[in-house]
Amino acid sequence: MSELHKFLFEGLPVRGMLVRLTDSWQEVLRRREAAGDYPPPVRELLGEMAAAATLMQANIKFNGSLILQVMGDGPVKLAVAEARPDLSFRTTAKVIGDVAEDARVEAMLNLHGKGRCAITLDPADRLPGQQPYQGVVPLHDDQGLPLQNVSEVLEHYMLQSEQLDTRLVLAANGEVAAGLLIQRLPTKGEGNLEGERRGTTPWGSGDEDQIGQSEAFNRIAHLAATLTREELLTLDADTILRRLFWEETVRRFEPLTPSFGCSCSRERVRNMLTGLGREESESILEERGDIEIACDFCGQQYHFDAVDVGEMFTPGRDQPPASASLQ
Repeated sequence: MSELHKFLFEGLPVRGMLVRLTDSWQEVLRRREAAGDYPPPVRELLGEMAAAATLMQANIKFNGSLILQVMGDGPVKLAVAEARPDLSFRTTAKVIGDVAEDARVEAMLNLHGKGRCAITLDPADRLPGQQPYQGVVPLHDDQGLPLQNVSEVLEHYMLQSEQLDTRLVLAANGEVAAGLLIQRLPTKGEGNLEGERRGTTPWGSGDEDQIGQSEAFNRIAHLAATLTREELLTLDADTILRRLFWEETVRRFEPLTPSFGCSCSRERVRNMLTGLGREESESILEERGDIEIACDFCGQQYHFDAVDVGEMFTPGRDQPPASASLQ
């Protein structure tokens, strides 16, 4: 069963989380296989992003979706992982070219230095006029050198956008997607969207002048960095935490249960078709006989025949909705 463990280091301004997505990640892969599998490096990329998005969602008090995106100019145009407050997640990618078996972030997304990472917080209960919070960073470090791993990208994001020291260890294969997050606790601000409304970032103030200065964080982060990919993928949470932090006093909380979940629905697809308009929808019908749309995230197929399309555009239903999107 998939699990997420939160913990604190007693007396130190450091917190941590460990996630292991097992059955939930296998469900993602099973659904994707039915629609055509991704190349192994893309599968691994999405698994690491799913683990990271789940960790980051669990790290903030926020009623809405956290959407992690990496986009660029390589054979992978876009990769997305979304996590919601109940820790349900979904993920997808748009692959437009051949991906080498040993491809990493640069080769997949940042061939010509145009790659970007974006994190969006989309509130479920937006206030009037409120826009989603979004932070964007390039896929290279402060010296302009390309970053090769999702963990490096997100550590760079947290420093640049949130001014928080963060250490991430991520790994994924065909069975497990896992991640360990260690973070220096901010000493002021609010670690949620309310803080953003008051002018701080969603993670709160990271105390820029404290970056790299916490001996406690540096020590714990160094221990976390010794965790190997194989250990992260094969060992249970108790064993990992005991091996890494046996000299520390760790206070753990009740584990949470992430799960696969998709928010697509027939009604959302109907709204999208209504947004296309009668002429475009009927043109597709004339060409193909019916309209078949698959969700990019979960693979669910939605079918609409001539009767369905005619019903969409009966009087009183001609106006497209304000937002016509599967997302």
